[in-house]
Amino acid sequence: MSASATREELLSARDGHRWTLASVVPPTPRTRLLWLPALGVAARHYLPLAHALASHGVAVHLHEWRGNGSSSLRAARDRDWGYAELLTGDLPASLHALPDDLPLWLGGHSLGGQLACCLAGAHPHRVSGLALVATGTPHWRSFPAPLRWLLPLAYRLLPWLARRQGVLQGRRLGFGGTEARGLIADWAAVGRSGHYAAAGTTLDLEAGMAALAVPVQAVVLADDWLGPLSSLRGLLAHLPHAHAEIQHLDRARLQVHADHFSWMRSPDAVAATLASRLMERISVESPKRC
Repeated sequence: MSASATREELLSARDGHRWTLASVVPPTPRTRLLWLPALGVAARHYLPLAHALASHGVAVHLHEWRGNGSSSLRAARDRDWGYAELLTGDLPASLHALPDDLPLWLGGHSLGGQLACCLAGAHPHRVSGLALVATGTPHWRSFPAPLRWLLPLAYRLLPWLARRQGVLQGRRLGFGGTEARGLIADWAAVGRSGHYAAAGTTLDLEAGMAALAVPVQAVVLADDWLGPLSSLRGLLAHLPHAHAEIQHLDRARLQVHADHFSWMRSPDAVAATLASRLMERISVESPKRC
C-alpha cells in the first residue's frame, strides 16, 4: 500500500477550547478509528500507531486531550475541567468532525480506552466497535494484591494534592502530566467506587455503556501492571452486551518490553492485531451496509 496522507484540522469546543485533530488516511481506507490517548500523553506520540494501522487500510484520527500537545489550554489553579468538558464538548466535536462514510470505531489507550467506552455509550448509533489497548477500569477491586490495597490511598491522596496545588503535578510523580484537578477527581471517583460519572452533567455513562451491543477488540500487554487483565475485565463488565475478544501480547510479539507505554515505540504488532480484527468485522458486516 502506498504512503498514507497525514493532515491536521483545527477544531474547537463550545467554550472556546481549540485543538488539532491529526489524521493519517490511507489511499483507500476501509474503516475509521478515532483514537483517544492515555492520560498526559500528547496525540503526536501515537503517529507511529496511526501509520501502522493505515498500512492495513484503517484511517486513524488522533484526538488531543485538553491541556496536552496542540490544546490551546493548560491546566492551572484558575483553569479547571473534568470528564464533563471532555465528554460533552471536546470528544463530540472530534467525533462529529469525521465523515460518516465508513464504519467508525472508537479506541484508546489507558484513560483513552475508558472514555472511548463512555463516548460510545453516549453516541451508540455512530459507533461500529471499540478498539482498546492497555486499558481497564481504575477500580481498586479490579487489581491484584498488593496494588489492590494501595490504590484506595492513592485515590484520596492524588485529588487532595491536586486541590492543594491547583493542578496535579503528574510529571513529578511519574503519573500523567500537569493535570486538571477536576479530571483527577473524576478519575479517582471511578477508582474508589467503580462507577463512571461526569460530575456536573446529567449524563448516565453507566446506562449508555450497559446498552452498547458492539464488538470490542482489546489488547492486554503481558507486563502491564497499570492495565492488567483483571482491570480490563472490570471495564468490560460495564459493557455486558458487547462482544469482546481479548488478545495477549508479550515481549516476543512486540519486540519491546510488554509494559504500559513501550509498545508505542514499536506499534506494528498492536496495529496488526487490531487491524486484523477490525477488517474481519467489516467483512462480516459488509453485506448489511449499502
